Amino acid sequence: MNSSYGTKIQPRSAKERSLDISFYWAAKIFAIAIAGTLIWITIQVTLQGLPAITEFGLGFLTTSSWNPVRSEYGVLPAIYGTLVSSLIALLISVPIGLGVAIFLSEDYLPPAIQRIIVFLVELLAAVPSVVYGLWGIFVLIPFLKEITPLRGPGMLPAALILSVMILPTIAAISRDAIINVPSGLRQAAVGLGATRWEAILQIVLPAASSGIIGGIMLALGRAIGETMAVTMLIGNANKVDFSVFAPSNTIASLLANQFAEASGLQVAALMYAALILFVITLAVNVLAQLLVTRIQKI
Repeated sequence: MNSSYGTKIQPRSAKERSLDISFYWAAKIFAIAIAGTLIWITIQVTLQGLPAITEFGLGFLTTSSWNPVRSEYGVLPAIYGTLVSSLIALLISVPIGLGVAIFLSEDYLPPAIQRIIVFLVELLAAVPSVVYGLWGIFVLIPFLKEITPLRGPGMLPAALILSVMILPTIAAISRDAIINVPSGLRQAAVGLGATRWEAILQIVLPAASSGIIGGIMLALGRAIGETMAVTMLIGNANKVDFSVFAPSNTIASLLANQFAEASGLQVAALMYAALILFVITLAVNVLAQLLVTRIQKI
């Protein structure tokens, strides 16, 4: 068969076809294995938490008491702390992350310097969470004590550390989304009389919005599940307090603190809490997918 330019298209060999088929089945098996692993984990956590689910039901979600001596367990303060700390971290990191992404994608700096800064921003994601926790204990909390009513570990330092930890995720994914916007859109906007910032705000960011939102929701998922740094900084107080300067708790820190010494019904209660954390994280990812899909259709 000849193309329009007279070049003969060579038929694919049997070896190439077999490689394609092998790759297809390998990818399919791995995808099924990942889904199967997720389902298996869910089943195991649910089975381990079944005694607590049977004992406390949905009242577990609305009760604040956590008393192993009396076998009284409730996860409301931990749910509150998980959601509030994550939302505060997003409120801080999203504007900064978007600003960094724009600054590192719109040729404000020479390419060599830009590459160095991109590397340093992404390097933040490689810092172990325990290092963030230690920095928060010895640097951040003493600093906050000087300028706020904070008296020790609490919601505010935990949220600030979370914002630093999720910042590279938002910045890196948003930068990739912005870079992938066709340059013709920028040039067309400028050609029609738009300023550079008008082109960025009205053309580039809307075009990259699906990728940006995906990055934000991915960062939110990490903030919800972060354990060690939050455990070291949040104060681990099992109570609902609306002050950001007061100690609080999260589901992840509750698991980290309680599991080593738990037994009997307390283990089941912790597994029930882990199942709730899993459901929250799953809901965040489903919401992210729905938002991205809807934006892509606009």
